[in-house]
Amino acid sequence: MHIPPDALTFAPPKRRARPLPVILGEALREARLRAGLQQTEVATLINISRNAYSRLERGLMLPSVPTLYRLCTAVCTTPNELLGFSYSLPPGTSAIAKDALRRRVRQLNGRQALALIQLLSGER
Repeated sequence: MHIPPDALTFAPPKRRARPLPVILGEALREARLRAGLQQTEVATLINISRNAYSRLERGLMLPSVPTLYRLCTAVCTTPNELLGFSYSLPPGTSAIAKDALRRRVRQLNGRQALALIQLLSGER
Protein backbone atom coordinates (compact mmCIF):
# COMPACT_ATOMS: atom_id res chain seq x y z
CA MET A 1 0.00 0.00 0.00
CA HIS A 2 1.41 3.33 -1.04
CA ILE A 3 0.79 6.44 1.13
CA PRO A 4 1.35 9.74 -0.64
CA PRO A 5 4.00 11.92 1.10
CA ASP A 6 1.59 14.81 1.72
CA ALA A 7 -0.83 12.49 3.56
CA LEU A 8 1.76 11.92 6.27
CA THR A 9 1.85 15.60 7.15
CA PHE A 10 -1.87 16.24 6.78
CA ALA A 11 -3.49 17.80 9.80
CA PRO A 12 -7.17 18.56 10.05
CA PRO A 13 -7.95 22.25 9.76
CA LYS A 14 -7.82 24.06 13.06
CA ARG A 15 -11.04 25.46 14.34
CA ARG A 16 -10.83 29.20 14.01
CA ALA A 17 -11.40 31.17 17.13
CA ARG A 18 -14.28 33.60 16.94
CA PRO A 19 -13.21 37.23 16.64
CA LEU A 20 -13.49 39.32 19.80
CA PRO A 21 -16.05 41.75 18.30
CA VAL A 22 -18.37 38.80 17.59
CA ILE A 23 -17.95 37.39 21.12
CA LEU A 24 -18.61 40.80 22.64
CA GLY A 25 -21.62 41.43 20.39
CA GLU A 26 -23.31 38.15 21.29
CA ALA A 27 -22.68 38.61 25.01
CA LEU A 28 -23.88 42.21 24.84
CA ARG A 29 -27.12 41.22 23.16
CA GLU A 30 -27.76 38.48 25.76
CA ALA A 31 -27.06 40.88 28.63
CA ARG A 32 -29.31 43.58 27.12
CA LEU A 33 -32.18 41.13 26.72
CA ARG A 34 -31.70 39.89 30.31
CA ALA A 35 -31.88 43.51 31.47
CA GLY A 36 -35.09 43.98 29.48
CA LEU A 37 -33.76 46.90 27.46
CA GLN A 38 -34.03 47.88 23.82
CA GLN A 39 -31.04 48.90 21.75
CA THR A 40 -32.14 52.54 21.69
CA GLU A 41 -32.43 52.59 25.49
CA VAL A 42 -28.92 51.24 25.99
CA ALA A 43 -27.51 53.61 23.37
CA THR A 44 -29.14 56.56 25.16
CA LEU A 45 -27.88 55.37 28.57
CA ILE A 46 -24.28 55.14 27.40
CA ASN A 47 -24.43 58.23 25.19
CA ILE A 48 -23.75 56.71 21.76
CA SER A 49 -25.91 56.55 18.63
CA ARG A 50 -28.29 53.65 18.10
CA ASN A 51 -26.39 52.80 14.91
CA ALA A 52 -23.09 52.57 16.79
CA TYR A 53 -24.73 50.36 19.42
CA SER A 54 -26.19 48.16 16.70
CA ARG A 55 -22.72 47.73 15.17
CA LEU A 56 -21.41 46.66 18.59
CA GLU A 57 -24.09 43.97 18.92
CA ARG A 58 -23.52 42.74 15.38
CA GLY A 59 -19.80 42.32 16.10
CA LEU A 60 -18.70 44.92 13.59
CA MET A 61 -16.77 47.08 16.04
CA LEU A 62 -15.30 47.14 19.54
CA PRO A 63 -16.11 49.78 22.17
CA SER A 64 -13.52 52.01 23.79
CA VAL A 65 -12.62 51.11 27.37
CA PRO A 66 -14.79 53.89 28.87
CA THR A 67 -17.71 52.82 26.66
CA LEU A 68 -17.19 49.19 27.71
CA TYR A 69 -17.58 50.17 31.35
CA ARG A 70 -20.68 52.26 30.61
CA LEU A 71 -22.11 49.27 28.73
CA CYS A 72 -21.49 47.01 31.72
CA THR A 73 -23.29 49.43 34.01
CA ALA A 74 -26.22 49.83 31.62
CA VAL A 75 -26.83 46.11 31.07
CA CYS A 76 -25.83 44.97 34.58
CA THR A 77 -22.89 42.77 33.66
CA THR A 78 -19.11 42.64 33.94
CA PRO A 79 -16.35 43.29 31.40
CA ASN A 80 -15.27 39.66 31.81
CA GLU A 81 -18.67 38.42 30.69
CA LEU A 82 -18.79 40.73 27.69
CA LEU A 83 -15.26 39.79 26.63
CA GLY A 84 -16.00 36.07 26.88
CA PHE A 85 -13.84 35.16 29.85
CA SER A 86 -14.99 32.25 31.94
CA TYR A 87 -16.63 32.74 35.29
CA SER A 88 -14.83 29.93 37.03
CA LEU A 89 -11.64 30.52 38.96
CA PRO A 90 -8.81 28.00 39.06
CA PRO A 91 -9.31 25.36 41.77
CA GLY A 92 -8.42 26.64 45.23
CA THR A 93 -8.38 30.30 44.22
CA SER A 94 -11.57 31.20 46.05
CA ALA A 95 -10.42 29.45 49.24
CA ILE A 96 -7.12 31.33 49.14
CA ALA A 97 -8.92 34.64 48.57
CA LYS A 98 -11.35 33.95 51.45
CA ASP A 99 -8.48 33.18 53.82
CA ALA A 100 -6.68 36.37 52.82
CA LEU A 101 -9.86 38.39 53.32
CA ARG A 102 -10.45 36.85 56.77
CA ARG A 103 -6.89 37.77 57.81
CA ARG A 104 -7.41 41.36 56.66
CA VAL A 105 -10.76 41.71 58.43
CA ARG A 106 -9.24 40.45 61.69
CA GLN A 107 -6.69 43.27 61.47
CA LEU A 108 -9.37 46.01 61.43
CA ASN A 109 -9.92 48.14 64.50
CA GLY A 110 -13.46 48.68 65.85
CA ARG A 111 -14.12 51.85 63.87
CA GLN A 112 -12.91 50.29 60.62
CA ALA A 113 -14.99 47.14 61.22
CA LEU A 114 -18.11 49.25 61.81
CA ALA A 115 -17.46 51.21 58.61
CA LEU A 116 -17.08 47.96 56.67
CA ILE A 117 -20.35 46.58 58.09
CA GLN A 118 -22.16 49.79 57.16
CA LEU A 119 -20.67 49.72 53.68
CA LEU A 120 -21.68 46.10 53.09
CA SER A 121 -25.20 46.64 54.44
CA GLY A 122 -25.71 49.72 52.27
CA GLU A 123 -26.05 52.15 55.21
CA ARG A 124 -24.23 55.44 55.35
